[in-house]
Amino acid sequence: MTDERIGETPHPGTPPIDCPLCPRLVAYRADQRARHTTWWNAPVPPLGDAGARMAIVGLAPGLKGANRTGKPFHGDDAGKYLFAALAELGLASETPDVWHAPDVFITNAVACAPPGNLPETAEKHACRPFLAAQLAALPALRVVVALGETAHQASIKAIGGKLPKYRFGHGATHMLPSGVTLVDCYHPSRLNFNTGTITPEMLRDVLAVANLVSMAE
Repeated sequence: MTDERIGETPHPGTPPIDCPLCPRLVAYRADQRARHTTWWNAPVPPLGDAGARMAIVGLAPGLKGANRTGKPFHGDDAGKYLFAALAELGLASETPDVWHAPDVFITNAVACAPPGNLPETAEKHACRPFLAAQLAALPALRVVVALGETAHQASIKAIGGKLPKYRFGHGATHMLPSGVTLVDCYHPSRLNFNTGTITPEMLRDVLAVANLVSMAE
């Protein structure tokens, strides 16, 4: 596959375009490339400002979202919910087709779309060094928002903490040994919104807390 990022400088921790580490995900990517030749169908690189104080970590690219567009949380309902909340807080601007959050760094615990949106344990472990490198390359990082328990666990391991000392809970905040604060949030998936597990207000309130932490001196 031709790397469409040629000409750009990839952020540290960006997986290679044909990352071979997870055989199941490699096979799934190949299948999707055959089915959808115009989609990204590759590990999705992070998006955002290298000088950001806030990072948002999701689970993995959605098949028809980031796996299609090549940008985290672009092209699916989760992205619409997330960027609407960021826009409400003045952290993102929204246009009909593209959302941009210049002061926020956005990535996923697993870089490739997994079958059924469920990465396996070995795949989470294989991708963790990429996440660790991405977060380590943010010199001003003050707070990480973990969208869901998988992102919570991956972020703690990537930043430098121990499980189960820090337990996942919506709205919970954890000061990690590195000095970075982790803020937990239920994942803004369509299913979670449809079942009432999370509401727009709940998502906005967690991001508001994280924004306050990011701006504290």
